[in-house]
Amino acid sequence: MAPSGFDPATQEKGTLSRDYVDDRQASSEDCLYTTSNGVPTAHPYESQRAGENGPLLLQDFHLIDLLSHFDRERIPERVVHAKGGGAHGYYQTTDPMDDVCMADMFKAGKKVPITVRFSTVGGESGSHDCARDPRGFSVKFRTDEGNWDMVANNTPVFFLRDAAKFPHFIHTQKRDPSTHLTHADDSTMFWDYLSQNPESVHQVMVLMGDRGIPDGWRHMHGYAGHTMKLVNKDGEWVYAQMHMKSKQGFSFITQEDSANYSPDYAQKDLYNAIEKGDYPGWDVCWQIMTAKEAEKLYEEQKINVFDLTHIWPQKQFPLRKVGEFYLNENVKNYFAEIEQIAFSPSHLIPGIEPSADPVLQSRLFSYPDTHRHRVGANYQQLPINAARTPYRMANFQRDGPMAFINQGSRPNYLSSIEPISFRKRQVDVDKTHAHFVVDAVSFLSEVRPEDFNAARNLWEKVFDDGAKERFINNVSGHMSTCRKEEIIKRQIGIFREVSDDLASRLEKATGIKGYDGISNLRFNGEHNGMAKDKSLKEANGMDPREPTRRPFNNGGPTMGQHQEVAAMG
Repeated sequence: MAPSGFDPATQEKGTLSRDYVDDRQASSEDCLYTTSNGVPTAHPYESQRAGENGPLLLQDFHLIDLLSHFDRERIPERVVHAKGGGAHGYYQTTDPMDDVCMADMFKAGKKVPITVRFSTVGGESGSHDCARDPRGFSVKFRTDEGNWDMVANNTPVFFLRDAAKFPHFIHTQKRDPSTHLTHADDSTMFWDYLSQNPESVHQVMVLMGDRGIPDGWRHMHGYAGHTMKLVNKDGEWVYAQMHMKSKQGFSFITQEDSANYSPDYAQKDLYNAIEKGDYPGWDVCWQIMTAKEAEKLYEEQKINVFDLTHIWPQKQFPLRKVGEFYLNENVKNYFAEIEQIAFSPSHLIPGIEPSADPVLQSRLFSYPDTHRHRVGANYQQLPINAARTPYRMANFQRDGPMAFINQGSRPNYLSSIEPISFRKRQVDVDKTHAHFVVDAVSFLSEVRPEDFNAARNLWEKVFDDGAKERFINNVSGHMSTCRKEEIIKRQIGIFREVSDDLASRLEKATGIKGYDGISNLRFNGEHNGMAKDKSLKEANGMDPREPTRRPFNNGGPTMGQHQEVAAMG
């Protein structure tokens, strides 16, 4: 029954609910102080009590409302990427790539609104912006076909390629369970993990080099890291990796100088730049590779397109620019627009599909799962996460906490009485993903000589003398709080596979003689394909009698694997 005085005929549509945009723009002077149920209250500091010196009254809803909401006004911080900030802006296509991708946003001149969130990986929500840590670089593209999230980092590789390692790795980057110290004061866990997982060496080189502390968020690049598939209107697909190149150029902060910066330096730098009209921008580029080229790349150079620790040589696969984006609007409310924003690599649009990269595959599940826990089952309904499509969205997801858009009286099943509309399928998933005909295996990767090639090039061809000196100082300084000498000896042995010069310098800096390499080591985290003794080849705890104990191709694409797809290349 309608409330007294309510006339549906004269009631303006939309006024029965609060408007997010109106609320976001309103000033304090435009508003009236009320309780959560909208009742005006004379003063926010008042409370009811029994007489001038008696106890408080339970009937005082204003006070109970105030305190109980205050007790609950935090949501769990992100397990990773807890410290961050961001802004709004727009993306525009400058160089269409319809030939390789059907996505509407990559058509000539297409412009879409975006929100970008930058972050450190391991730190807590109050940690320092200038910590030596990888940076997250996530972009939510609000396209006419739904939201596409590019969940990237500021480094082209990561520490691992086996999906199940991720929770364990992150644990080692957090506080020690006993001392409750971070690796700034006790680096034992940090180096213990790395010294048992040599696949991480390239990312360690990047982290401990000049790129480990970028000069704020405006002066760093973004990298997908993972291989994706781009599908065109004819159903043909290619492998691709996305890069976001800062128009401001790259610059860094040294370890010694980082202590002179504000804990919120990157946040302040971005906010102030936008406020004064100095809008930061990035070029959006892709590396493209056919299925046949991917097979050949692994066969001839042992570069695995499904391996998050490997990079694609840009001389062979040059960057192709498709567009650019700028950040030109600061957020009005940090909690609503940054803390509650939720990115996931599984938020894809037609024309962009995942590859068989195992870490990417695990993230497709993990990211939405953590958002449902942290923000709620209806996190996609929050204004900051909601899609802005030209069509009315509908599905059969109903109810749950904070179901603002619960789809009215429409049937919550596939009804023949009131049928929902469908769009014709745009991507043939059988053609795009059906080239795998395999048995299930228990898989753990193996460290091999090719895992050190990119790191060696970084040391020998990219780092100049000053960069090498800073790298040694950064590593040795960080290792000074490692309580186990054996860990340092192992890590120096891993670095020796990169460069004997690097290892020798580190030995001098730490005063510890490292191992001659990894040929006589056994690892917890992976098989050792470089071991001289067969007994050291299997990872600790693995049964050498198991037929799948060591992968022959480390999960890389093998010749002929893509069947007829490769013929298109």
